[in-house]
Amino acid sequence: MPRNTVLRLTLAAAAVAAACAAHAQTVQPEEKTKPEPKQGPMQKVEVKGSTEAYDPRRDDTASKIVISNEEIVRYGDQSISDVLKRVPGVTVGGGGRGGGDIRMRGLGSGYTQILLNGERAPAGFSIDSLSPDVIERIEVLRAASAEFSTQSIAGTINIVLKKAIKTGQRELKLSAGKSHEQFTPFASLQVSDKVGQMSYSIGANLFKGIFDRQSPVHETLVDPSGALQMQRDTRQTDHGRPQGVNISPRLNWNLAGGDTLTSQSFINFNRFDGASDAVIDTPVGKRPTYQVMDTDFSNHNAFVRTDLNWVHKLAGGGKLDTKIGLNALRNTGYWHQFGYDLGALRRDSTVLSKTTEHGFSSTGKYSTPLIPDHALAMGWDGGIAWRDDSRIQRDVNLPGSHPENSDEGYDAKVSRMAFYGQDEWNITPRWSMYAGLRWEGLFTESEGSTFERIKQNNSVWSPIAQTLYKLPNSKDQLRLALTRTYKAPPASNLIPRRFTSSNNSQTDPDRRGNPDLKPELASGIDASYEHYWAQNALLSASASMRRISGYTRQGVVKEGDRWVSMPVNEGRATTRSIELEAKFPLSAIMSDAPSVDLRASANRNWSKVDSVPGPDNRLDQQVPFSATLAADYKSKDGKLTLGSSYAFKNGGHVRISDKQSAYQSVRRDLEAYALWKFDPKLQLRVAVSNLLTQDFISDSAYTDDSGTLRRTAVLPGYVTTRATLEMRF
Repeated sequence: MPRNTVLRLTLAAAAVAAACAAHAQTVQPEEKTKPEPKQGPMQKVEVKGSTEAYDPRRDDTASKIVISNEEIVRYGDQSISDVLKRVPGVTVGGGGRGGGDIRMRGLGSGYTQILLNGERAPAGFSIDSLSPDVIERIEVLRAASAEFSTQSIAGTINIVLKKAIKTGQRELKLSAGKSHEQFTPFASLQVSDKVGQMSYSIGANLFKGIFDRQSPVHETLVDPSGALQMQRDTRQTDHGRPQGVNISPRLNWNLAGGDTLTSQSFINFNRFDGASDAVIDTPVGKRPTYQVMDTDFSNHNAFVRTDLNWVHKLAGGGKLDTKIGLNALRNTGYWHQFGYDLGALRRDSTVLSKTTEHGFSSTGKYSTPLIPDHALAMGWDGGIAWRDDSRIQRDVNLPGSHPENSDEGYDAKVSRMAFYGQDEWNITPRWSMYAGLRWEGLFTESEGSTFERIKQNNSVWSPIAQTLYKLPNSKDQLRLALTRTYKAPPASNLIPRRFTSSNNSQTDPDRRGNPDLKPELASGIDASYEHYWAQNALLSASASMRRISGYTRQGVVKEGDRWVSMPVNEGRATTRSIELEAKFPLSAIMSDAPSVDLRASANRNWSKVDSVPGPDNRLDQQVPFSATLAADYKSKDGKLTLGSSYAFKNGGHVRISDKQSAYQSVRRDLEAYALWKFDPKLQLRVAVSNLLTQDFISDSAYTDDSGTLRRTAVLPGYVTTRATLEMRF
């Protein structure tokens, strides 16, 4: 039974041959033995005598879902978030406007770990800046493994960039998306070839967007008797011009003795120019400080990352896999706001910000087939990042204004180091076991112009055990995993620097970090049952629980005459989930059926924070229920492919603390696509999203002795159509 993608790299060819020979007399015809690992890109390898191809979902000891490149590009998506919202057990926030957090088990805010090639991306880097065209696959891991960081209380999503080189590939994609409020053209070029022992590939993507949309806000204050004391209605229009380019060159060398050397880089440039115009009407109660606010802003972001990976074969079937990486990030921002009171200019504020970060990382793994039927491995994972952040605010001294001039900045150094050991072995042909232990340390130092030096050191031991058992005389199997995971506070949440809001209130407070914040620790259990009842047909049911200590929430307090929000540790929390999934071709239940593949999933999540009284106190505003339903059809000649998907995400009221509450918007996403293959080198892909024109509703409330202050925003949604012409030459 092959292990997950990372663990398969630990099994050398000699170990596979020995295992196959030892079990040749006991393996039944329908069972598979573990495929021989191969240097470089992982391939499906089938041992003679096996009647089925290797399936990582079915055969790996660790439970995971693998989304192939074909599935990633199916709808012609421009962002990874749009791809992931169709994956079972994954939900995406943002209300259809992008920028939403990605969640497993309904949990975001750092509970779900997002990796790029097995490593955490630097702070400030958005995975939505990645084009789906540069991605080889996406791995969704429900339970932790020792090789990856265990900052994965909810699970891990690993985005693997393309490494495989297609000889003589030349592909150009031209795309354009249009809705009532935005227009998004896009272009992609992929070129690859082989020269002797070296192969190369380069991908380049260029995107641009234009949007103009409404973002109305409604605020009320109701006293304890139920009387309306204040009402404010904000008419806001947002304008934006995002644009960017990313380039991903790759070089592979086949060296003497079977060694390989791979250089992979990713270069990304983004620019966003925007403006916001807001007019606040106050039919009841006290007017805000500014009734009209006009804001212009821009942001420039550049990110570069390069890795060099050497795989060296050792005597006796062992292998050393090492990688070093460098990365650099630069972000500059400009923000200029005018605030008016009764038609008079009362605020003229300019903010300039600049962030630079550069870092170094190193990973390595030694694997050996020292013991038959075992895949032993040990390794390290370390890195260091230096960050410099500055923010300068200048306010013009106007009559009736309150200037807030400031020069704030800080330097931070974040170091991490981890060591791990792991073993996966075949106890019997039907029973495999994985055990791992990881020590991970995180060390943060920071010093700023407005706060004293901060040092915080945290370390976590993470024992992990997983097992897979295939039931005798059937195609059913059981999985069980016991994990120890954690969530470390990001450096930005430790910095006690304040970001002020224009019209300060309980529902729109200033924001500040907390240098005393501690990691959240979680003990977890995962169990699942899988039934494979026909070729490419799966029914599965899984359940999980996490017990979390040191739970972190956003607390709101009043300091002087200002409301301030900051993260605080508060007690314990528990989260539980049940996941159901089915996928099968229509031919599995109908004879002479057309070529139709069906997929469906349902996920129910519960959580409770011990320190928060009353109902609806879901952890991290957890999504309580989500479901997906999808179908794909392919014509007999293969020239026409059609498909549609429906993703549902439930919402409802959430109690954050005894005084704070929020509302999560229900989301229904209906999409459809069509792909016409005119010839092997030319095809057209058309996709339509948000066919139900779903609006996004956000709501937050704060209740104290003076009453309940509520803030509600309704963001209108529109149908978006995208057409992509794909050419190979």
